Order: sequence, then structure tokens, then C-alpha cells
Amino acid sequence: MTRLIESTPDTVSATPRHRWWLILFSVLAGLAVAVLWSAKLVDKEIGGTVMSTALGGDADAAISSGLAGIVFAFVSGLAGTFTACNVAAFSAVAPMLARDESVGTRLGTVLRPLGFVAIGAVVVSGVYGAVGALVGTGMPQLSTAKVGAVSARSVQAIVVFTVLGLIFVWLGLAAVRVLPDPLRRLSANGRMVAMGALIGAFLIGRPFGLFRKMFAYAAETHNPFYGASAFVLQSLGNIVVMALVFLLLAYGTRGRFARWLVAVPSRAAAVTAGSFLVGGVFMIVYWGLRAGSKFGYWWFPQMPWNS
Repeated sequence: MTRLIESTPDTVSATPRHRWWLILFSVLAGLAVAVLWSAKLVDKEIGGTVMSTALGGDADAAISSGLAGIVFAFVSGLAGTFTACNVAAFSAVAPMLARDESVGTRLGTVLRPLGFVAIGAVVVSGVYGAVGALVGTGMPQLSTAKVGAVSARSVQAIVVFTVLGLIFVWLGLAAVRVLPDPLRRLSANGRMVAMGALIGAFLIGRPFGLFRKMFAYAAETHNPFYGASAFVLQSLGNIVVMALVFLLLAYGTRGRFARWLVAVPSRAAAVTAGSFLVGGVFMIVYWGLRAGSKFGYWWFPQMPWNS
């Protein structure tokens, strides 16, 4: 019988001893976050407050010009950092810290993996923004049509984030050698670009109200360059806080945290796997199960603060 993954001294040393416990606890953590998550707190209280403070006015006010729309795109991306449709982006921090560059003390070197993540996010979000502007307000995310009792944008969000969640789970299991690594043929920089592309793809399913407002304005212009620019800034705004967390851990600690992480190969694999699994399970449960329960298709536990 052919083994799923061939064992070598390097792969064995990089495999956590208690990987099944790690997988179990990561899955339970992702499930717990999905159950306890308060969309009202994150979307309205945090996101709305950030938008109103940054713009110096009402976040719900109409976008008055192309320049205002560009500013709105970046700020709304920043405001949406901790929403359920973006928080999994923090799963990229561990893979970036596990690279040799993160061990250094030169800022330019430490920034390199972050730059490749940004490239992946920019390419995907830019292409989607250009397509959205060309197609216009007929895009599913802007449609008021329904599939049964479910809006078209909700269907899109459920499908996109569930698929992305499955990809994150696969990457997490691959990090601890349970499944083959789908990115094994890529270079270290290529892997970071792929991670950024997944983050950029969050915009394809995002139902966040402030994002749809920016999307609607871009769609009305029918200008692919404007649409691409707005979506790129939205995506960059989404990863600002994640980038700051990475820089704090990598550069702010003078490489000590990164050195501790990569000193033991199995430690880096465990942290990477855990971050992917928690983020992936969260997306699958929140968007695939909890969202579906809102339309009466099945039961899902509801917390008092989510009613």
C-alpha cells in the first residue's frame, strides 16, 4: 500500500509528537469562536466606530466622489479587520514567522514575507474589483434577489467562506503531515503569495455592509481601474493590523520570538497548523453552519448577545 506521505528524518522531526491532540484542541477552539462570535459587536460597534472616527462623520453617509470612495475603501477595510469575513487573515502570521527572514533584525528583511502576502492579496482583490466594476450592480454581492429564503449575497458568502475554510483546514493538516501539502512545489515566497491570494479572496464572499457600500459605488462607475484600485485598498486595509502583529512579534522582539519558534521544527509546524485549523474551522462553522441556521435550515446554538 502506498503511504499518503513518505516519512523522512526531516518530516519526522517537523511533526509534533501529539499532533492529534493539537488538531482536536484547534478544532474545538475554532468551533468555540464561531459559537461565541458577536457580529453586532464586531461589525457595528467596532467597525462602525472605527469608520466614523476615521472619516470624522457618519459611516453610512453617501460616498460623494471618486477620491472619497478611495479613502472609504481603505478605511472600511481597516474597520473590517475583525469581522467574521476577515479575522481568519491572522492565520497568516504564524507561517510568516516560521520563515528565516523573521529571525533577523533588519526591518527590510523582516518585511519581505509580508510584502509577498500583500502581492497575493493585491492581485486577487484587484482583478475582482475590476470585474465587479465592469459587470456593475448585477454582481451577486449587490443583488437583492433571493434563492428561496436566502439572499444571493448570503449564498455567495456561505459558499466562498466554506470553501476557503476547507482550504485553511487542509493547510493546517498538511502542516502536521496528516495530508499532503498542496503548496509543496512552491518556493517560500510563492507560499506567501498563495497565502495572500486566499486573504484577497475574502472580498469575493464578503457581505460586510461597509464593503458593499464601497462595492456599489465602484460598480456604478463601470471603471475597471477605479474598481481595482478601491478593492486593492480595501484588501490592504484588511491586513494592516495583521501586519502590525507580525512586525511586533518578528521585529519588535528583535527576532527572539521567531528564533524561539523555528528553533524546534515541530514547534513551528504546530503553531502554523493550529492557526490554520482555528481559522479554517471558524469559517466552516460560522459561514457554513451558523449562517445557514439563520434561515431555518438546521439548529445551531445561539448566544444571548447574538439574538
